[in-house]
Amino acid sequence: MNTRRSIAIIAAALIASVSLGAAGASAAPPTPADATAVVHWNEVAANTLAAVPGPNGGAPPAYQINMAMTQGAVYDAVTAIGPKQYQPYVLKQRFGAKASIEAAVATAAYDVLHTLVSTAPEIAPFPGRGGLLTALDTQYAASVDAIAESSFKKQGIAAGHAAADAMLQARQGDGRFGPSQWVRDPRAGHWSPLLNAMGQEILDPTPWVGGVEPFLVESATQFRSAPPLALDSPEYAAEVNEVQMIGRATGSSRTEAQTYVAQWWQWAPILAWNEVARQLIVANELSAADSARLLAMQNLSGADALITCWADKYYYDFWRPWNAIPRADEDGNGGTTAEPGWTALLTAPYPDHPSGHNCNDGAHAAVLRMFFGDVVAGGFHMTSTSAALPAGAQRVRTFDTFSQPLSELIDARIWAGLHFRHADVEGQRLGVNVAQYGAAHYFQSVGH
Repeated sequence: MNTRRSIAIIAAALIASVSLGAAGASAAPPTPADATAVVHWNEVAANTLAAVPGPNGGAPPAYQINMAMTQGAVYDAVTAIGPKQYQPYVLKQRFGAKASIEAAVATAAYDVLHTLVSTAPEIAPFPGRGGLLTALDTQYAASVDAIAESSFKKQGIAAGHAAADAMLQARQGDGRFGPSQWVRDPRAGHWSPLLNAMGQEILDPTPWVGGVEPFLVESATQFRSAPPLALDSPEYAAEVNEVQMIGRATGSSRTEAQTYVAQWWQWAPILAWNEVARQLIVANELSAADSARLLAMQNLSGADALITCWADKYYYDFWRPWNAIPRADEDGNGGTTAEPGWTALLTAPYPDHPSGHNCNDGAHAAVLRMFFGDVVAGGFHMTSTSAALPAGAQRVRTFDTFSQPLSELIDARIWAGLHFRHADVEGQRLGVNVAQYGAAHYFQSVGH
């Protein structure tokens, strides 16, 4: 598929999203609470959940599910206070108009985070669990102690407890930490894991994600991506040849700038897009209600995008470039050439199609564009935490539109040797579809 055409299709789909900007989304109360507590606890959540070991729920797909639970509870806690502005997610209970939103936000976030960290199965060693829980206790105490004692504070705490309880109850038995979705298949076209230095298979730390009950969409197959390209097609040959030349670890046609970009993007998009959301919430002076809504829409859509994506990955079980290129003499395609020993600049321990990074970024950016449009006045910055970047490399970059990082990411995953182009394009399309469905069916203004 032509690169510019692919990007244009994705951009058009994003632009078609219904505008949900805070200014005109609903009739806000005369003096809405500001977003300070919402922003603060989003950052606490992002940092806390990122510190959980990967197999225990800290790998990006599971991390995004945990963020969705946290932000969904915060949204319900805020929405439950005062006149109803937006449809709740799971909490039906209402609280007084003067209940403390700050207490509600802190309590909802704390309760969910404390539960997720304390109950995370210790599949991998988790020596930092006690420290994370202590830090959460300290953060929560500081938040509630800063609020004057009153019946309104107590009402806010009650709203937070109720929202967290409703979320945690709704997610009981949802498939987290269930069985692996992978079925081994040695045939051409199917993924096989790489081996570590000890000769052991490097496997997905969270292969159960595709079996988790979604938050917004009806099922993990509702927005199934288009299948991988046929192995004997000329389109497939073109994509193999592209990544074979530019995605290789050594002898690549990549420029120094392309290598930097490929390495820069090797980090969890949940951190990236929640950071962007916090910036834009502050810059646009969004209320607590609109901020909680934005972050819930982003993170629940992001979770469903990755649940759908992981279901697709193991449904298609399509091989990665480092499987396909050394075994190109098995694909039945005269346009590809086998290269034994070919290695990629970067690797990942699960099948190729669709791209998980692009699924997640597509969903987050779609929601942000619904609120703020594509062009962002003053721009926004993203701070990479990639371990692949060399020491001293620039980590903070600024973008003027959401189209810029999305377009760049499609190429970056090819430059890294991680994906075929079709997997990237389909990943973003999947993310957009999920986000648009979520916006159309949840978080609606009351009366609209």
